[in-house]
Amino acid sequence: MTKTALVNYHVHKPHRQAFELDAGGIVGNLISPELAPTEVTVYDERGVGAATTFERSSVGFTTSPTAVTQFDDTAIWRAIYDQELTTLLTSELEAKDVVIFDHTVRVDDPDADRKPARNVHSDYSLHGAKQRIIDILGEDIAPEWSQGHYAFINVWRPIDNPINSAPLGFILPESVADEDWILLDLIYPDRKGQIMGLAANPDHEWIYMSKMTPDDVAFFNIFDNRGRASIAHSALDMIEDPSVSSIRKSIESRTLVRF
Repeated sequence: MTKTALVNYHVHKPHRQAFELDAGGIVGNLISPELAPTEVTVYDERGVGAATTFERSSVGFTTSPTAVTQFDDTAIWRAIYDQELTTLLTSELEAKDVVIFDHTVRVDDPDADRKPARNVHSDYSLHGAKQRIIDILGEDIAPEWSQGHYAFINVWRPIDNPINSAPLGFILPESVADEDWILLDLIYPDRKGQIMGLAANPDHEWIYMSKMTPDDVAFFNIFDNRGRASIAHSALDMIEDPSVSSIRKSIESRTLVRF
C-alpha cells in the first residue's frame, strides 16, 4: 500500500552548509540551510507485516512495550527505559555492549522546544561519528571500541497516542546514490558536529510503518564502522485520518552499541 507525503530534501551548494541549533542561546531556535519541499510516494510496511529488516535495510520495526508512562524532564524514568532499550538491542542486534547517551522528546507543536525533524538526513558523518565516540566514551576507552565493531543506533517510539500525523519515514539504502549525500555542519552553543543531508533523487524508495503505537519501536542504523549503510530519515508531512486531532509526540533515543 502506498501513500503520498511531503518531505524537505537538502540542496547541493558550492559551499559548506550548516544547521545552527538553539541559535542565539534560545532553546528550540533553529537556523536551517535551504531545503527543497518534495512530494514523495511512501510504502506502508504495515500492509505486508514489516517486510523490511535491519539486516537487509538498516531499519527494523518491532513491538516492545515499555513500563514508562511519562517521559518528563525528571530522571526517574531513564534507568528503567535505558534497561529496556539495552534488552531490546541485545535481543534484536545481538549487541555485546549498549550505551544510551541521549533521549529527545519531540512534539509537533509550534511552541515545543524540540519538534519533529523535517529534513532528510542521517545523524553522523564519518568524522562526526569518530568524534562522537570519543565524546561519549573518552579518549582512553574509545580506541578500544574503535578496534572492534561498533555502531550508532537510534530507537524511535511514539508517546501517548498512535501516530496520526508526521510519522517517521525512511529511504531504503539501496535506492540512495553516493552523490545524493551532502556534508552539513551542526552547530550547538557548546560544540560543533556534522550530519549528512540528502538531496532529492527520483530513485529513492521511501517506507514507513503506519499508525505506530507507544508499544511499537523503529530501530535504525546511523553509523557503522564496518560499513553497514546509514539510513536517511525524516518526518513525513502526511495525515492518516483527518478526523483524528492527536498531536504527534515521540521519543528518539540515541545509542552506541558494540558487537
